[in-house]
Amino acid sequence: MTDAQTKTVDLVARYYRAFNTGNVDGMLDCLGDHVVHDVNQGQRRVGREAFREFLAHINRCYSEQAVDLLVMATDDGARAAAEFTVLGAYQVTDEGLPEARGQTYRLPAGAFFEIENNRIVRVTAYYNLKDWIAQVEA
Repeated sequence: MTDAQTKTVDLVARYYRAFNTGNVDGMLDCLGDHVVHDVNQGQRRVGREAFREFLAHINRCYSEQAVDLLVMATDDGARAAAEFTVLGAYQVTDEGLPEARGQTYRLPAGAFFEIENNRIVRVTAYYNLKDWIAQVEA
């Protein structure tokens, strides 16, 4: 791997380590000030504060871990992709979704990143919402 690839892979891995430990400040430290955050089935958020608000909501409704993480980066380190499995528990009902009763789920997921100045400036996350709903309704 190039030095740029190594730095990017390390940055994305640090982001997920912070995610797995519930370290919101650690996740935010990986982000640029004007980070763009897109999730499938959701709205675009721009900026660290919008990302912090998203994390507060997610951490209230869900308890999640990203396992089996694989991070790949371009030679120049400007872009990265991560593939992982989300192990979660649905704790508090999220608006417009099925009722939460502590259901657990296992969900394949992926994310794409843009990197500038060793900070994540775009996070785009994908998962199968229909699969998640089927698991929590079972």
